[in-house]
Amino acid sequence: MNPQLKVFVLPHPLIRHWLTVARDRYTPFPLFRTALQELSRWLTYEAIRDWLPTHEVEIETPLAPTKGRIIHSQAPIGIVPILRAGLILLEPCQSLIPGARVYHLGMARDEHTLEPSCYLDRIPPTIAPETRLIILEPMLATGGTMIYTMQTLTDRGADPKLMRVISIVCAPPALQKLSPLYPELQIFAAAIDETLDDRGFIVPGLGDAGDRAFGTI
Repeated sequence: MNPQLKVFVLPHPLIRHWLTVARDRYTPFPLFRTALQELSRWLTYEAIRDWLPTHEVEIETPLAPTKGRIIHSQAPIGIVPILRAGLILLEPCQSLIPGARVYHLGMARDEHTLEPSCYLDRIPPTIAPETRLIILEPMLATGGTMIYTMQTLTDRGADPKLMRVISIVCAPPALQKLSPLYPELQIFAAAIDETLDDRGFIVPGLGDAGDRAFGTI
């Protein structure tokens, strides 16, 4: 059976709550930023649920010896926030995986052609193939930025099977483009919305995540 792109839309009440707060156009930017950070925390929690290797250890409680499991991974883990909106999702994700390295990738989109361009690249020239990567991209709209990111990572040795994307809202055009190119990729999202407008914004979406989070509207 051929692998197929998997998109997990999580129905947790907290995710639904914070997504509604983020969508509301009247949410002030400090609360909007909090909403995206909370969504990042819960989405990352689910994304790494079965992804972090553990091993059994013997310990002593104050009362008796017992056994437990601790996270133990010799394989490197990296977080790739796509600037600038991806920065909003970074701290909650990093707090759950404090040992992960952070590889920044700054992307801008031409508002006329909708094509992405890179203005900052802090991804290592060579990535060990066993590296697990979490990509932070709040809005998957046209798919151009994510395809550029995936090409950059795979060209440097990363394995798509070991990548997971944290996204707040996705749109079908991005998913349709990514699926044949990276069928082993997994995406964890709060919602898949219906369409894009003529500017390439997700509808109903939540607007420009970067501008709303940093108060630059």
